[in-house]
Amino acid sequence: MAESNGNSEPVFLIFGKNGWIGGLLQESLKEQGAKYHLADARLEDRAAIVADLEKYKPTHVLNAAGVTGRPNVDWCESHKLETIRANVLGCLNLADVCNERGIHMTYYGTGCIFHYDDDFPVDSGKGFKESDKPNFTGSYYSHCKAITENLIKEYPNVLTLRVRMPIVADLTYPRNFITKIIKYDKVINIPNSMTVLPELLPMSIEMAKRKLTGIMNFTNPGAISHNEILELYKEYIDPEFSWSNFTVEEQAKVIVAPRSNNLLDTERIKGEFPELLSIKDSLIKYVFEPNAQKKDEICAAVREMRGR
Repeated sequence: MAESNGNSEPVFLIFGKNGWIGGLLQESLKEQGAKYHLADARLEDRAAIVADLEKYKPTHVLNAAGVTGRPNVDWCESHKLETIRANVLGCLNLADVCNERGIHMTYYGTGCIFHYDDDFPVDSGKGFKESDKPNFTGSYYSHCKAITENLIKEYPNVLTLRVRMPIVADLTYPRNFITKIIKYDKVINIPNSMTVLPELLPMSIEMAKRKLTGIMNFTNPGAISHNEILELYKEYIDPEFSWSNFTVEEQAKVIVAPRSNNLLDTERIKGEFPELLSIKDSLIKYVFEPNAQKKDEICAAVREMRGR
């Protein structure tokens, strides 16, 4: 694959500069001292994409653009055309333009395109591999993401990373999976694969440098349940914290679209990064131990979020 800027120094171009993952990528690249730029083009505008590529001459494109919906993916159920435009057409447009120019593209997709079933039972330890076909289309968001993954895998220049229930250290950040569940009085209790971004995002930059392609389950090894996470929160942050559980059927009454629950196989990513921590160990190292130093501040903020 060609080095677009004519030398061996990687030059990254981020699409989705105003998004959550796009912002975190900027921080990570800055920490690494890497050369990067922020794209201005909207993904639906092919001419604008070409203009950005010609202006910045990247060797690597990081695509963190798209819509997930606010406050959650239920938004996509009533904004289907916007979802198609950003998450299907736009993503493929960028991949196609990059492929024409021999530029490696990393696409931050989703692993929320699978769910437990008779072949992959809960607690069986059997995870969905990169080669498995998506079996969850319960939400329009997941439906579109599955279509995109199936199409984009034909591009030889693209690495698709299946992100799941992303987590950061900031326990008051609204898009953090842990923040979402500590806000609620009731949660479901199902083990899931999850992505601890402080550990994994820097690895995605290294994956781009290695020019890995195809699909990668982008999660920490193993699964962890909602209750296990809340027990860690209780142990490290707030001993008085309490919650209760409800069933998937009860949850369905308060959400518009079903949610994906699954375990993803991590053999490929562990092969590239043997040092990758298990989901529980990663949560302790990157989230709970750092936050234990400021637990009073966090407790006050969480109680305010919960209206207590």
